[in-house]
Amino acid sequence: MAGYWPNGRFQESTTRSRAVVIGAALKKVLVVGSGSIAKRHITNLRNLFPHVSVICVGASGRMLDPAEVGASKTASDIATAIGQKPDFAVVASPAPYHLSHADELLAANIPVLIEKPLCTSVRECEDMDLRRHTAGIGVAYNLRFMPAAQTVKKLLDDGVVGPISTAFAEVGQFLPDWRPGSDYRKGVSARSELGGGALLELSHELDYLNWFFGPFFRALGVIRSAGNLEIDVEDTVDVLLQKRGGQLVHVHLDFLQRHPSRHFKAVGATGTIKWDLIANKVVLFRSDGSTEQVYADPNYDRNQMYIDQMIAFIDFVKGAADFESSLDSSMEVMRLVESIRISSEQSAWTEVEEPL
Repeated sequence: MAGYWPNGRFQESTTRSRAVVIGAALKKVLVVGSGSIAKRHITNLRNLFPHVSVICVGASGRMLDPAEVGASKTASDIATAIGQKPDFAVVASPAPYHLSHADELLAANIPVLIEKPLCTSVRECEDMDLRRHTAGIGVAYNLRFMPAAQTVKKLLDDGVVGPISTAFAEVGQFLPDWRPGSDYRKGVSARSELGGGALLELSHELDYLNWFFGPFFRALGVIRSAGNLEIDVEDTVDVLLQKRGGQLVHVHLDFLQRHPSRHFKAVGATGTIKWDLIANKVVLFRSDGSTEQVYADPNYDRNQMYIDQMIAFIDFVKGAADFESSLDSSMEVMRLVESIRISSEQSAWTEVEEPL
């Protein structure tokens, strides 16, 4: 179909050329955190911008060795790192610390890209009120930067299959397989005090659904744990989200599936859109029985969406573009999370809180 991505890969030369242009004025970037996602950001920043000094501060207060995280240098704390005047910062600490770390940086007028989820509760976000700062804020819901996701978004916006009556989103993968070689029970995903659990860890699905269809006005959720993973957080979440027009979206999130699964389907009046996030393809099923593979790239490098996200954020910081995964959109995700929690506790439909 004309106007849709033929494949998902940007040419490496194109990405590097773009990085050279937007990164020319960068001198220093700060990354807060030392886990796997922090290390990914550090590696990408150093590869994209070899001339830039990437500073890392650990979230625990422990002084890090630069070699431990791959950074150019480390600092003992955020205040010390602020003194080095970074151009922007990435907050990749555990979720309960996101807002306090971001607030300290924003108060120094340093733009911040905050890893998802934005926080652990709506009240926490509202009490901190990051909007009072003038420096730029983005939230790292990186699935938005997959060409496949952008293809689906365009198909929906263009009404290619007519009005959508129902949609489905599912993601499931066995938690011990997420990071082979490490004890999954000690990771952020498995620990409630670090903001773990399927609802927050897999909130990418809530973000892209809100991007595709939002806002939703009520939710019906069941949050539970099978108990066989030896973790103190939920391992399964099932949700119905409803729009005021009546459209329903079914959502399933879990830490249990031995065979990883990640799918989206939208049922329209004249056809169906299916997106397989693992096979990385989008297929259109029409009412006349015909099918069309609108997008496919099985060799897509999934690190590319993190790179594209970073480039988009730097464009935003420079004032050259908006950053769609914003503070406001991420607050909408947290309101969905809160309504799902309340619904599960009360075993009833719960209205999604509207912005203040």
